[in-house]
Amino acid sequence: MPLGIFVLIAAVTILSIFAIERGENQREAAQLNARAITIAAALERRANASSAYLRAGAALLSGMEEVPADEFRRFVSELRLDADYRGADGIGWAKVVRPSEEEAFNALVSAQGSRTAELHPRPDGNRPFAIPVTFLQPDTERNRQALGFDMYSEPVRRAAMQEAERTARPTATERIVLAQEGDGEEAGFLIYMPVFEPSAGGRALKGFIFSPFNAQDFVQSALELDDAGSFGISLYDGSRSDEGLLASINDGEDQPEVRSVTQVLTIANNPFQLVITSHEDAGLSGLSMATLIFGLLVGALLMLLVRMLTQQAQEDEASLAWFEEQASIRNSLTRELNHRVKNTLANVLSIIALTRRRSSDIEEFADGLDGRIRALSATHDLLTQSDWGSTPVRAVIDAELLPYAHGGDHEVRLEGPDVELAPNDALSLGLAIHELATNAAKYGSLSQPGGSVSVRWKAMTQSLVRVEWLERGGPPVKQVRSRGFGTDLIERIVAHELKHPVELDFDPEGVRCVLLIPVRRATDFVLRANRSESLQG
Repeated sequence: MPLGIFVLIAAVTILSIFAIERGENQREAAQLNARAITIAAALERRANASSAYLRAGAALLSGMEEVPADEFRRFVSELRLDADYRGADGIGWAKVVRPSEEEAFNALVSAQGSRTAELHPRPDGNRPFAIPVTFLQPDTERNRQALGFDMYSEPVRRAAMQEAERTARPTATERIVLAQEGDGEEAGFLIYMPVFEPSAGGRALKGFIFSPFNAQDFVQSALELDDAGSFGISLYDGSRSDEGLLASINDGEDQPEVRSVTQVLTIANNPFQLVITSHEDAGLSGLSMATLIFGLLVGALLMLLVRMLTQQAQEDEASLAWFEEQASIRNSLTRELNHRVKNTLANVLSIIALTRRRSSDIEEFADGLDGRIRALSATHDLLTQSDWGSTPVRAVIDAELLPYAHGGDHEVRLEGPDVELAPNDALSLGLAIHELATNAAKYGSLSQPGGSVSVRWKAMTQSLVRVEWLERGGPPVKQVRSRGFGTDLIERIVAHELKHPVELDFDPEGVRCVLLIPVRRATDFVLRANRSESLQG
């Protein structure tokens, strides 16, 4: 009998250990797959952001007859990129240089302080033109090493350029070593966007705006958004091989690989493979060891073991449900972002149409359009910094009133609680404040010493906030006046977007405007919900 009880307890213990290890393996597999999806999404966001900047640069440069160095530096600085250029080494311009233009190009490169100070390697006559690195920002000693390098002379770069020219889309190269690496061997890639100029035949290639990427830095920059944890990360160009390896982090080469997940991602029209690996831990898990020791010693622990197994299964189920929920949130946010982009474009088209009807000449049209588009841009910067999550009311108003906040001859007061706005509502508020501030600077209380502007906001309900703009101390407001664009924009576009009427009064003592803005749940716009709250809910 004692032997039978011992054998029974030993059998139950062994089966329990097997179940625990199997549950651990399933949980680790789910975590590994979720981490692969998350990191792949972070890499694609980084690359897509750089591609968007290149598209914007191509649109700007195509309208210039020449691209001066100062204009290119100003364009890059106005993009307001983060400190690491979203994982890139910068943004560059490479113009088409024909044989008759080599001397002029060498003089241009020499003026920038390049060590080489000329086009290299020298064209061999087999190609109709060269496409050397003309400008590369930021202007660092490392980046100057690439100036003058004819990227069209190298087959891998040339193939990507030709594909980008054919499709007129940003295109990434295969694995290369960047010219600014010098004698280094660190792998990287480039994204090219063609720039065309009108010609008698339709359009002609003017050059390429591009971003070089050190692959290791690119992966590291994405991990600032989504940490790798204890998993190994490898990025491959094409197939999983040593020749295609771009970057590797926490690869654990000294430990045997247990499992890996491969996630295919597309960066600028070129497929890459992201491989996430986990490595074998020596021995059994802590829970299995405890079950083995105490199961063999005390049969009474069998009930406790059942309870622990049940709890472990519940945690695994909750983890899998959380991963599925996050995938659903990510898909919903993609659809929401598409909707926001369409709304923003609709706002831009409305602004253009109204500005055109209210402008008497092209200069007035350009000035009015420039200020309104910059107002949209300022609010977009705030939304980008929050990863298109909720944005504080104070931050939106501060961004639009910044040019007037430090004047010594007038006063700007902001009062209100901390209230977070949804992205579309923040854009509408930014447009309204911009129009009110512009009007106040031209005709109202900010146009003369002693004037003041107060902006107060308070929560009417949990889902509605009231924002009041009030001017005092300025010139008397004309009671007989023509209807301006700002009035149309606030009472039509802004009111339509906010789905609440706008109260706009032109009192003799100063303009007064009241906006009612909906307040939606912040969790509707956050990319990653808090896991602990999700599991508790």
